[in-house]
Amino acid sequence: MSAAVISLAAAGKSGDCDTRYRRLLGDRAWLRLPPEVRRRFSKRLAPGSQTHYSGEVVCVELSRAGWLLAHIGRLLGGPLPLTHNGLGACMVTVTEDPTLGGQIWSRSYPRPGRFPQVVHSAKRFRGPTGLEEYLGFGFLMRLTMHEEATQLVFRSAGYAIEIAGRSFAVPSWLAPGRCTVIHRAETDKRFSFTLTLDHPWLGRLVHQVAFFEDA
Repeated sequence: MSAAVISLAAAGKSGDCDTRYRRLLGDRAWLRLPPEVRRRFSKRLAPGSQTHYSGEVVCVELSRAGWLLAHIGRLLGGPLPLTHNGLGACMVTVTEDPTLGGQIWSRSYPRPGRFPQVVHSAKRFRGPTGLEEYLGFGFLMRLTMHEEATQLVFRSAGYAIEIAGRSFAVPSWLAPGRCTVIHRAETDKRFSFTLTLDHPWLGRLVHQVAFFEDA
């Protein structure tokens, strides 16, 4: 990966547009995305400013192994939904934070009869793929971006542990599985996020679908 890609966090903005996602995806694939998706992922945020998306979780399926993994993941801040069939209103807030090298994504997941589950992670424009999801406590997931059938797709490309500024790859046999997140335009202002986590031996662990609208 070139130094230009790794430096996207510092040099990825031009005028009123944030070009970091576009540069990772490539111009040809970027232009195949619907205009509303391109607008959403090129919205420029000043340091410390936020954008919000309100919506509804309509599907959460956890296998037994997925439920166990989600609860073990609470040691890392609980990045996976904890409640099977936890349906209802949800909120996503994106905050620009240069000190973390990118954007903080905060998600509020419904847990009927309980307080909502709040998840924080940071999308950092760095590493061998140019993009990684930092989950906290030194654990991170490297990501690749793709355009598939006009959908924006994020796929995990390995996991790592960060210690004292250095990252160490997690062996594949210890990894939680392959994570895929699909952003799909439904209407001009409505879009869906679908998250799946598939393990090579245990099969599908997590499947979550939520619909959102632009604030």
